[in-house]
Amino acid sequence: MMMEKINATLEGYFVLLGFSNWPHLEVILFVVILMFYLMTLIGNLFIIILSYVDAHLHTPMYFFLSNLSFLDLCYTTSSIPQLLINLWGPEKNISYNGCMIQLYFVLALGSTECVLLVVMSYDRYAAVCRPLHYTVLMHPRFCHLLAVASLVSGFTNSALHSFLTFWVPLCGHRQVDHFFCEVPALLRLSCIDTHANELTLMITSSIFVLIPLILILSSYGAIAWAMLRMQSTTGLQKVFGTCGSHLMVVSLFFIPAMCIYLLPSSGSSQDQGKFIALFYTVVTPSLNPLIYTLRNKDVRGAVKRLMG
Repeated sequence: MMMEKINATLEGYFVLLGFSNWPHLEVILFVVILMFYLMTLIGNLFIIILSYVDAHLHTPMYFFLSNLSFLDLCYTTSSIPQLLINLWGPEKNISYNGCMIQLYFVLALGSTECVLLVVMSYDRYAAVCRPLHYTVLMHPRFCHLLAVASLVSGFTNSALHSFLTFWVPLCGHRQVDHFFCEVPALLRLSCIDTHANELTLMITSSIFVLIPLILILSSYGAIAWAMLRMQSTTGLQKVFGTCGSHLMVVSLFFIPAMCIYLLPSSGSSQDQGKFIALFYTVVTPSLNPLIYTLRNKDVRGAVKRLMG
């Protein structure tokens, strides 16, 4: 086993098959993905800069939103440039070290985003259901601790899976049936039984997908109950605007993630999984800035102030 692992390292590359089964689609996918990637870069950088320069947005909600935008920037950049290179040229190789680094950061940033979305839902719960205690509950120091805790939990989860995947002995071929290095695709290259790895992945996916989703839905259940008791129409519209945006982002992120990591895979679902993964790695991060800016009066007001 160790010799196979050493040989795999010395060979020094994997072949990311990606969408090579549809060569006629590769040019179209290149153009579409490049457009979405540029939208992601511009939109999320815009939110980060706007949250920093406008004093009216120096609140916990926009602190977490700028953290989410930074995560989206890093998350897409960890996989999309390599995908664009592979779609454009005949070579679809990625170095062994590059694959392991990509595996680590994609999983770390995705896990961190799951936890951060829970934190953002708690922030909305505190703002709507505990408005008199909001400044105490969401003290700036506590907000920074929550952001750090999200990062630590996500990167720790990724370290566990990366370590377990790294030590799995691989078979002779190096063809990864995906457009980026992820745990399930790499486990399919193994020469040994990987049920222990798959069970670990299922358990941690439940922790980082199902439990956050339950907590988010619980927060918004409490918010919905508080909204029903509101007398102010203006307040109701403002709450619905900010919470509605967050719920849309949660849906766009968690539903594809559940389809990938919690549903049993099969040969026929492998190609579907690539397009689902393409959606949450390319489309979702580009839509987040649009969802928050178009439905949010605070952001629109900040843009007007910035434009003078």
